[in-house]
Amino acid sequence: MDQASAREQSLSSHLALVACRDGHGNSHLFNELMRTVYVAWFLQQDGYGSEPVGRFKAAELAVEAVLGLAHVSNEWVLAEDAVPVFEKLLALHDAQLATVPLHKVFDAERRLRLFLAGTTESPVPEADQGGMS
Repeated sequence: MDQASAREQSLSSHLALVACRDGHGNSHLFNELMRTVYVAWFLQQDGYGSEPVGRFKAAELAVEAVLGLAHVSNEWVLAEDAVPVFEKLLALHDAQLATVPLHKVFDAERRLRLFLAGTTESPVPEADQGGMS
């Protein structure tokens, strides 16, 4: 992937995190965060990364909590304790974008589209008791 495209993707994800952290989130920005998390997951499955599965699960659960809050109060705020989880996953994705061949990124995005079009709840398996170490 060329550097300009990688920077653009990275900036979009990091700005989404800042907005969601600071109480300026919305459905689009949380979708952007989860898109990045899932693409990072698929790339890690292909050998590009070693973050614990629990970290990816924690990101999903944090967004589910936000969706529940938004449903009742229309507040789109990421919990403070979830911010470091997303920071680590965005850092992983930044490193992936700097090293992963473009065809692997395209494949991860294809897998994301298949997941979104399907009926499975999550592409990330349940974390074992090892947690997020």
